[in-house]
Amino acid sequence: MFLSMNWISDFVDLSGLDKIKLINQFSLSTAEVENDIFFKGSDLSGVVVAEIKSVENHPDSKKLHLLKVDAGEAELTDVVCGAPNVRVGMKTAFAKVGAKIGEIEIAPRPLAGYMSYGMCCSEKEIGISDDNSGIMEITDDIPNGTDLKEVYAIDDIIFEVDNKSLTNRPDLWGHYGIAREFAALSGRELKPLETVDLSKYDNLSKVDMKIEDPLCQRYSCLQVENIKRSVSPVDMRIRLYYCGMRAINFLADLTNYLMLEMGQPMHAFDSRKVEKIRIKRFDKPFTFQTLDGVERNIDENTLMICNDNTPVAIAGIMGGLDSEIVDDTTTLTLESATFDAASIRKSTVRLSHRTDASMRYEKCLDPEMTVTAIARFVNLLQKYDADSTVVSALTDDYAYHYEKVELNFNKSFVDKYTGIEISNDTIIKTLTSLGFTASVDNDEFTVDVPSWRATKDVTMKADIIEEITRIYGYDNFDVHTCLAPLYPVRPDVEKTVEDKIKDLLVKRFSLHELHSYVWAYYDELKSLGIDVEGEIKLEGASNPNIETIRKSIIPTQLCQVKQNTSFALRFGIFEIGRVVTGLDENNLCVEKKKLAITLFSKVSPVSVLFYKLRDILEVMSDDIKHKSLSFEPIEATSNYQHPRNLNRIICDGVEIGQIGIVHPTVQKKIDKKAAIVFAEVDVEAFANIENASIQYVEPSKFPEIEVDLSFVSQKFAPIAKAIAETRSPLIKNVYVTDIYEDENDGTKSITTRIVFSHSDKTLTREEVQEVTDSIIESLKNDGIELKG
Repeated sequence: MFLSMNWISDFVDLSGLDKIKLINQFSLSTAEVENDIFFKGSDLSGVVVAEIKSVENHPDSKKLHLLKVDAGEAELTDVVCGAPNVRVGMKTAFAKVGAKIGEIEIAPRPLAGYMSYGMCCSEKEIGISDDNSGIMEITDDIPNGTDLKEVYAIDDIIFEVDNKSLTNRPDLWGHYGIAREFAALSGRELKPLETVDLSKYDNLSKVDMKIEDPLCQRYSCLQVENIKRSVSPVDMRIRLYYCGMRAINFLADLTNYLMLEMGQPMHAFDSRKVEKIRIKRFDKPFTFQTLDGVERNIDENTLMICNDNTPVAIAGIMGGLDSEIVDDTTTLTLESATFDAASIRKSTVRLSHRTDASMRYEKCLDPEMTVTAIARFVNLLQKYDADSTVVSALTDDYAYHYEKVELNFNKSFVDKYTGIEISNDTIIKTLTSLGFTASVDNDEFTVDVPSWRATKDVTMKADIIEEITRIYGYDNFDVHTCLAPLYPVRPDVEKTVEDKIKDLLVKRFSLHELHSYVWAYYDELKSLGIDVEGEIKLEGASNPNIETIRKSIIPTQLCQVKQNTSFALRFGIFEIGRVVTGLDENNLCVEKKKLAITLFSKVSPVSVLFYKLRDILEVMSDDIKHKSLSFEPIEATSNYQHPRNLNRIICDGVEIGQIGIVHPTVQKKIDKKAAIVFAEVDVEAFANIENASIQYVEPSKFPEIEVDLSFVSQKFAPIAKAIAETRSPLIKNVYVTDIYEDENDGTKSITTRIVFSHSDKTLTREEVQEVTDSIIESLKNDGIELKG
């Protein structure tokens, strides 16, 4: 929104003040000012009022004219001009020799064989409108030779405020509300609006008007006749143009002018076309042509202004083409109203049509402003068109009143929240300058919030603190050390474990972290042949595809893998996310945080991929908890799990998750040639496992001896148990080096490497053989034979 300092200065005396500094102060205290500040008219000089004394057609051109212009000098000036509207006796804007218009300096120059000593200018050329159809026509009685900038307010400072920063401030959508802020910031007095006392028309008949829908909060209207003026005053057109609006005609310009001045949208109907005003909605949809000539679809929820039963305007958005003000309009019905903000916002979305008026109505305008706006309109109308006559009494239906807001607080409340000492006098002066009614008695304040701030902005005591401090100036607060004691915050164990897991998986194993929603997507899972699992469903879900909250993250990741099979020949993904496993005794959701990892490869066999994932989990447990994992086979419970290759993950005797291979049916639907494995870990259960202490063992100076033993067994767990039970101090490490399955008889053999060493000597063959024989004998007693 563009704002004019000249306009603001109509309501508050800013003489002697640095206006640029004031604008920056406004940005710090009230609303964000965009970076650019425009100095209108600063690049214009030497342009005067001149009268055309004679007009001759150029002998060699159909468009050019030879003029003699009276620019207030002793002799007439010869000018060559191509404007189509030139005529004898016309007064216009004339740039004399030496004048500057932007970067152009006027100098004598030959045009089509004749010398021209100046230029007659259009309004666009001097920067006060977009009209370039002809030279500017000045109808005011101004002496020739008068500097144009002495007559009209061409010099101005324009600044732009970000609309988003005004969303909660409906009072700031007009220059008068902005002027109130400048008055408070500068310590100057806010001048009252010049209005007409409408009570003097109470003896006249009222307009036939009725509110038939509660979406209209207040509707005020008045009729005026004998309007003769059709073109707006120059200064009014300049202000509209500087603030981003084009001039249309006097009455339309006047309503736009009042909207920019007070923030109150108004609409003028041609009284010849509107006799009975009704504000209502219709039962059936229909089309309606607005002022811009567009046919719009009106539904049952859109509030309309009607002439009896005929729609003439979309309430709060735009008038209709059939009732618009035209050049020959001499009588009007003026509307000033407020509507339900939510209904206007919804209507603009449905119609895909947002206007300057609707933007303001969406912000919860003050209903108390409608009558003041009409009184101001009549004041300006009679100022510029003295023959106009009010022919009706003010007709006003006030259907909805906002509750009055009174706030009570004490000085200690202000001191607590500001942290500084602000005197009672300063608090009262600040609030009073902003329009609040404030009083204090023994440090107890009573504040009545003005109607223009009570619609949505100031509703509680904390809002008053903001009013006081922003005008006082946030930059005036002293920076000092906080008096409150600061204690170190101990990191949450679970969050610490999460961070370590993420660092490990990304940095060491180059896995990709993904984030997903908690829904079990029915359509995506169905395409992979995976059953949707989850006890918790949304009641009345608008989309059946996301009605179920997931029980596991793995199905979600399999869908993600499906979408990324062309990403690379092999990759791994992981996520730490939420699942819901059921309901507790209070019928509340049991929410769990799980770590899910899925590995995908088109180049590695499934066995290699499975053991890679196992090693990732082993490293994770060893690095974070300093404990080893064990695995035990379990039966599959979901149709995406391989029935024979699913294992529970055990750490320190606690089951923390599962590791497995994707079922061949699901795997083929993802990629026929790929291997896919997965693991899911309960993060909370893993985090709650106590960390093992780290003990330093000095490496032996003597060589290690490695012994590989292949046992016929389906599981490694009994082998590891038998080795551990020997309790031999010579055994330093045990791990699996190979697993082999015989194609003929299906037997599986596990090759186990045992590492022996002694810190003080070189081991003998006999010492190693003795421990090895003990392990073999122990396993033989358990039914596990040494292969070969």
